[in-house]
Amino acid sequence: MASLANKPDLIVNGKRIDGRDFDELRPIKIEAGMLKNADGSAYVEWGNNKILAGVYGPKEVFPRHMADPAKAIIKCRYTMAPFSSLAEHGRTGPNRRAIEISKVTKEVFENVVMLNEFPNSEIDIFIEVLQGDGGTRAAGITAASVALANAGIYMRDLVYAVSAGRIEDKIVLDFNMIEDNYSEADMPIAVAPRNNEILLLQMDGGLTREQLKQAIGMVLEAGKKISAMQKEALNENYRKVAEQYGQK
Repeated sequence: MASLANKPDLIVNGKRIDGRDFDELRPIKIEAGMLKNADGSAYVEWGNNKILAGVYGPKEVFPRHMADPAKAIIKCRYTMAPFSSLAEHGRTGPNRRAIEISKVTKEVFENVVMLNEFPNSEIDIFIEVLQGDGGTRAAGITAASVALANAGIYMRDLVYAVSAGRIEDKIVLDFNMIEDNYSEADMPIAVAPRNNEILLLQMDGGLTREQLKQAIGMVLEAGKKISAMQKEALNENYRKVAEQYGQK
């Protein structure tokens, strides 16, 4: 979180700084099958975020000694392009934040991908933030889930993620960058929607028990819309592929 010395007014006349209600998502667009040379891919625009996810595999493990004869291994790399934000300008290579997000994203998908179906293989997930404006780990997980499904990887569920948190005494959904920097608490959550299993919950700041309950409730409600958009993106890609091969 940023210094509070120059904190802007994040809530004005009962609305957030960008005019949204407290439980309102930013505009979201999801497309599947964007990359020709990937086994599966997805592109997400989420507010001002622009994120591309590519999946390769199942394929031979490299180096070979890392192979598991009982299941696949997942590798994940989350990166922000040098032109994605002012903070990333001129940076080369992953920083500690990118390494941490890569790790937790990998762990999310280890819990939903049916790894035992792909022994002695690896599945590579690449998440590239082309433009960042807060909530990129959540948007990246959402994009990666669509990319995995687009690659035909067997999963128990289609994961989505979104953040919630606290601005002053208000519980708020889906922070943009300014809100993320100056909020009292920020909490990205990843969910498997079939049984609302929480696969990732990280918190920066503090919430009471009741505030936590309210924030999770907001995420689960918003997740219904996000899940529907993920499925529609996959269905639209399937329709395009079917038309390409002359099927109805």
